[in-house]
Amino acid sequence: MELVCKCHGVSGSCTVKVCWRRMKPFREVGQELASKFDGATHVKIVTSRKKRSRLKPAQKNVKRPSKRDLVYLEESPDFCFRNDSMGTFGTKERICNSTSYGLDGCRYLCCGRGYRTIEREIETKCNCKFVWCCNVKCDSCRTKVIEHRCN
Repeated sequence: MELVCKCHGVSGSCTVKVCWRRMKPFREVGQELASKFDGATHVKIVTSRKKRSRLKPAQKNVKRPSKRDLVYLEESPDFCFRNDSMGTFGTKERICNSTSYGLDGCRYLCCGRGYRTIEREIETKCNCKFVWCCNVKCDSCRTKVIEHRCN
């Protein structure tokens, strides 16, 4: 959450200041979560004699997470393979980027199973022209595309 304030008054004077809290932009929240994801701590729930539950690192030599750290209780499933009970589809037949070393790259996305290259034709709109007043007329063109799909 972030605090946003607006001033109201004659010619820019701040006679009345109104403030409220609002969510940060979605992209900013996503980037913050992504940066915390790699450093997330695996924890377990420990109940004390006084019946109070606390989170404790699952491994001994790991520092206790702060209130602002990201924690998790269970390991993630293996997303490489289909698992109906977990609701994961696997990466078989997924389109990947053969030249990328990132998350969309075939080396990473296909989980070491390799990929195949397919050339196919798709139909797209092309040579579009605006026709007065309110129409757009397009031709239909066939274009060859090369796709890389995980085995």
